[in-house]
Amino acid sequence: MGEETKVSKAQQKAVHKYVKTHYDRINVTMQKGRREVIQAHAAAQGESVNAFINRAIMEAMERDKATGAPQEGKA
Repeated sequence: MGEETKVSKAQQKAVHKYVKTHYDRINVTMQKGRREVIQAHAAAQGESVNAFINRAIMEAMERDKATGAPQEGKA
């Protein structure tokens, strides 16, 4: 790619602490091969995989609200 940026251990620790404090983490498991398809799709949209997944989730939630699909805590 390009030049690699050297990041100090202190910087890594600070970023990790910030992320841990300000973000929730969700692990997703999927069938082998799907990750590459998702990565390619996200790249084609000019997004990171994380941004694409977040957008897809938010769009699905909005669509579910609009169609009257069951909401959280309601079955």
